[in-house]
Amino acid sequence: MDIREYKKALRTKTKKFRRNLALDYKKRLDDSITEIFLNSQLYKECSSVFCYVSTPIEVDTKSIIEKALADGKTVAVPRCIAGTRFMEFIPIKSFEDLEKGTFGVLEPKTELTKRAKEDEKTICLIPALMYDSKGYRLGYGGGYYDRFLSRFTGKTIGLIYSQNISKKIFHGRYDVPVSYIVSQSSMRKIPKIQRNID
Repeated sequence: MDIREYKKALRTKTKKFRRNLALDYKKRLDDSITEIFLNSQLYKECSSVFCYVSTPIEVDTKSIIEKALADGKTVAVPRCIAGTRFMEFIPIKSFEDLEKGTFGVLEPKTELTKRAKEDEKTICLIPALMYDSKGYRLGYGGGYYDRFLSRFTGKTIGLIYSQNISKKIFHGRYDVPVSYIVSQSSMRKIPKIQRNID
């Protein structure tokens, strides 16, 4: 099997599903995912939230960012480092701290240079097109989050529509699964025994 072609086909299929979601239905799904996450002990006990700024085809994170800021938590969002496949998380105080950056995605303004520091109470929301039952993800193919996850020590959470959860996604030996998956129906911890490299 050609893994690259396999992932390319999955990405195309999933993006088509996302784009065809009726806006009111997508909002209901997003609201359910947001409510489950914000009511979780994981969120309530964290001090910092590293969070992607969602695009129209992703699970919406804007309400999560607003609530975390209102709750006095440190909120940091990613910025791609030019000329590399790495990214850094920068603390923000409001959406006014964002501007269009790499790939047209909202990122911290260039004048914001202080990097966020992680600790045992830091959680990170990870974007993906699909997750499987072991917490492995199908990303967008850039490799930014793969590199980040290889060195991040906090808890990681995948926000995903249940329709985009697969029994198994073929992954590389260095891929890192998330710690939790939140869909519109539940929040599930990924058992550590399942997080070993296949």
